[in-house]
Amino acid sequence: MKMSLLAPLSVVLACAGGATFATPAAVGQPAPVFSTTDVDGKAVSLTDFKGRTVVLEWVNPECPYVRKHYGSANMQATQKAATAKGVVWLAVNSTEARHVDYKPPAAMAAWMKSQGAAATATLIDADGKIGRAYGARTTPHMYVIDARGTLVYAGGIDDKPSANPADVKTATNHVTAALADVLAGRPVAQPATRPYGCSVKYADG
Repeated sequence: MKMSLLAPLSVVLACAGGATFATPAAVGQPAPVFSTTDVDGKAVSLTDFKGRTVVLEWVNPECPYVRKHYGSANMQATQKAATAKGVVWLAVNSTEARHVDYKPPAAMAAWMKSQGAAATATLIDADGKIGRAYGARTTPHMYVIDARGTLVYAGGIDDKPSANPADVKTATNHVTAALADVLAGRPVAQPATRPYGCSVKYADG
């Protein structure tokens, strides 16, 4: 499904309707634990970061909404600001291997490097197990996990549901706001928002 760069939120969300989630993660509950490999073939588990705040970012380089945030350097700036404060940032690609958007690990690593990304690691989730566990529907779809392992934010990166890079300048960054609350020891003021973007290209089943 091709979407206009200025597709309304209702259209953006509709494209994700094909994915189903048995028991998706819920804000306020323990974040689902997972293990996978990163783009370099290194084993990575959520438990590796016990006691630290973690951001999960669903990414697909072929999605215009992802390109909005990387092309404008908004995603990289958000990553750098977070990791400078000790936050772990895990980018997750759940695109299945048979889809035209799929990038093998080496290609995904090269793309992230070309964008100047500052993620702690980029994870490969071609079987979709991590994405389905979290109920990730769009790219990008963002999650924040606090140091106790509780999911404290889930939703969009900001409040401007378009693929227009110009909108970044006037957007409220929900991830930045959630992290500010978490790192200050406050409850997250807005723990859930509506995600927007392209549908995650899950494997069937």
